[in-house]
Amino acid sequence: MKAAEIRRRYIDFFKKRNHVEIKSAPLIPENDPTCLFTTAGMHPLVPYLLGAKHPAGKRLTDYQKCIRTGDIDEVGDAVHLTFFEMLGNWSLGDYFKKEMIGMSFEFLTGKENLNIPVEMLAVTVFAGDDDCPFDEEAFNEWRSHGIPEERIAKLGKKDNWWGPAGTTGPCGPDTEMFYWTGPLPAPKVFDPADKRWVEIWNDVFMQYNKTADGKFEPLAQRNVDTGMGLERVTAILQGKTSCYETEIFAPIFAKLDEIRGITTAPEVRTSSERIIADHLRAATFILADGITPGKVDQPYVLRRLIRRAIREGRKLGITDPFTAKIADAVIEEFGDVYPELREKADIIREELTREEKQFAVTLEKGTHEFQKLIDRVPAHIEKKIISGKNAFNLYETYGFPIELTEEMAREKGFQVDRAGYDAAFAKHQEMSRAGAEQKFKGGLADSSEATAALHSATHLLQAALRKVLGTHVEQRGSNITAERLRFDFSHEEKLTPEQLKQVEDLVNDAIRRDLPIVCEEMDLESAKKSGAMGLFENKYDTKVKVKVYTMGDVSKEICGGPHANRTGELGVFKIKKEESSSRGVRRIKAVLER
Repeated sequence: MKAAEIRRRYIDFFKKRNHVEIKSAPLIPENDPTCLFTTAGMHPLVPYLLGAKHPAGKRLTDYQKCIRTGDIDEVGDAVHLTFFEMLGNWSLGDYFKKEMIGMSFEFLTGKENLNIPVEMLAVTVFAGDDDCPFDEEAFNEWRSHGIPEERIAKLGKKDNWWGPAGTTGPCGPDTEMFYWTGPLPAPKVFDPADKRWVEIWNDVFMQYNKTADGKFEPLAQRNVDTGMGLERVTAILQGKTSCYETEIFAPIFAKLDEIRGITTAPEVRTSSERIIADHLRAATFILADGITPGKVDQPYVLRRLIRRAIREGRKLGITDPFTAKIADAVIEEFGDVYPELREKADIIREELTREEKQFAVTLEKGTHEFQKLIDRVPAHIEKKIISGKNAFNLYETYGFPIELTEEMAREKGFQVDRAGYDAAFAKHQEMSRAGAEQKFKGGLADSSEATAALHSATHLLQAALRKVLGTHVEQRGSNITAERLRFDFSHEEKLTPEQLKQVEDLVNDAIRRDLPIVCEEMDLESAKKSGAMGLFENKYDTKVKVKVYTMGDVSKEICGGPHANRTGELGVFKIKKEESSSRGVRRIKAVLER
């Protein structure tokens, strides 16, 4: 079964069970300060999991594009991906465990669905602890569908519990489904430690709220949140050991072979080939969502992905520009499913080509730095060595793969302290992973009164920027905590002090007028006709209603909230910093003073 068929079968299955299909949200989370990218299908639904009413109802389903970069240095093996698609469905205070487990079993085993034999499946449920009881309901429900007791493992919070995202908030047990990938027949007794049992689906039951004093109280609105990785389940059902062996990556590898002049595709793809395919697929999707290469946050991750792909291309002997050609293969493969790829195709090619040319200059500078290292070593020294620290600096600063440094060193009669390099690289990985745990942990964003006020302030800020700078200004991302807002917008030039003062005054004038913040629900076409701005229009389905927030005669935007009730509740708006975020994108950091 091909990925496209699995995707469609999943969506159709839940639509027949009264779920509304919603569009994939952008890769850049809207007002979630806990992560740089959308890392799971639940991120765009944060307000609704916390109790807000979703315009499409209580039963939802979608396929969501996701980015996870915590393991970026591991990409290249058979398992890790940077970009992936997540199939999901949600109950927002509607059905719960009995219905969800029944639907999970039916989709996995039904002949019109995935048609997996029951004897190939096993599941885990929450075992219970001092805080919360054993999930007997989930256990009994699986048994009622014919899963034998010896195939149901009871595990603790480490394995079968979700959340809370922070120290407090919604959380609950989950149940995970596993598929046997080893030799037949599958073992009668399920051993979760046996890696041949591969997880393919996860149902989370948000039924508790963890309080500040560590207690777990029942939630007023119980939710179901599920996730099935499309690439992984495709590989499993096709009997492949890696998703890179499926048709998902075939067009990208074919284009790479064409670029290299290879007429016969190899049976096994190298690490370099997999990195190029993964990283440029991810970069193409990120570019389509309006991010351009830069020095911080999402732009920095994008630059790192592109440059790592270019470095791997050099290992394969590719010296001419090639990234835009790979992007064309990605656009052709996924453009029907994600129309924004075709809509932004020219921009994607332009940005990749520009970044590739810029990186070529950086590589030239790195070669010059390498030569300086060589020249500093006296000619009479017999054992000429480039230190691990210097080798790592060539990698980190100039993008030199260690293999390239070693090759160039051999040509000059030098050796590289590989052990020293490996130690420096390991330390770098450890620091990156620690940072990733903070930047990419994901979860439910803060929905406090302070955060809602700052969210409303971003609407006033955008309206002011468009009035002062022009209607070309559009949101390119925002990040809000309870303390401050960060707003990225399209604009080429640094704002002058006079312009910043004008913007600040306009926002504060709207606050002083104490305008009501009115929320209306309407279909997307009506919202557009009413003059509402859609910051991320591609995430809204034209067939379902959207929320439009109006603030007097100042602002009218399509948005999911949360918001204050009146502008007068916001306080005094102060711009703290204005800077470049990435090419063609400026960033403002601001606070509300009470």
